[in-house]
Amino acid sequence: MTQVFVMNSFAKTPEGGNPAGVVLNSHFKEEEMLKIASKAGFSETAFLNKIDDSHYEIRFFTPVAEVDLCGHATIASFALLEKQGCICDGDYFLLTKAGEIEIKVSCGNIFMTQKLPEFFDVIEKEEILPCFGLKESELAKDLPIQVVSTGLRDILLPVRSLDVLFNLKPDFSEIAFLSKKYDTVGIHVFTEQTKYGGTAHCRNFAPLYDIDEEAATGTSNGALGCYLYRYNHITQSQAQSLVFEQGYSMKKPSEIRVCLDFEENKINRVCVGGRAVYSGVIKADI
Repeated sequence: MTQVFVMNSFAKTPEGGNPAGVVLNSHFKEEEMLKIASKAGFSETAFLNKIDDSHYEIRFFTPVAEVDLCGHATIASFALLEKQGCICDGDYFLLTKAGEIEIKVSCGNIFMTQKLPEFFDVIEKEEILPCFGLKESELAKDLPIQVVSTGLRDILLPVRSLDVLFNLKPDFSEIAFLSKKYDTVGIHVFTEQTKYGGTAHCRNFAPLYDIDEEAATGTSNGALGCYLYRYNHITQSQAQSLVFEQGYSMKKPSEIRVCLDFEENKINRVCVGGRAVYSGVIKADI
């Protein structure tokens, strides 16, 4: 019987955040990890192994497939290690399928570095409007619809207002089709109107990976921070302390923090972080 610890990452309120499963000291075969993740039923379950006092390795599985990187499950994993007294404040290194990333633990907050941003296809409006029943007038006028990655590829879709964002009518088959076409995890929809003074308010859809909507996505918001800087919607000073609101449409208020560092005018470091709270443990029999 395998213990799957449940951690709510990026929770702004006790009922908020994005739950992830975490399995410690895991030495399962790939098919076993997929079976455990499927039985656990979370958007992602992380399988974590210790290499030495400062190095760990991890794999991430949705209920249907492995993904190279998952921000909220990374935060969950290190928050669990801290809760169990396995680590203290300091710097750690995590080996993922997306490469090695640095982790900083500080006063209950977990921050993870991501890959430097890569900007890919700009997508025509006509392709994406059917995904959400949108009108062209409901899109933000001065930002492109673009595939961006800081470890995982997402389509970033800017809309005009909170009203538009909360009234999306997602067509999950259309979203999955477009995600597959552009080799992305999903579509990250956002508006710069916010509820509580954050940088942007977001919703994330990844039905291609059996995730209709997700309450908090670290990697997507890391990419979003870089995108907003690229298109001059935030300054370097603002980029050192970005806050993204997510999950409110699901009644799971979440807060994802992003910090960008610069060398002259170029981003040379991307960090995503926040808190995670322990929610319990479930047992998966494989």
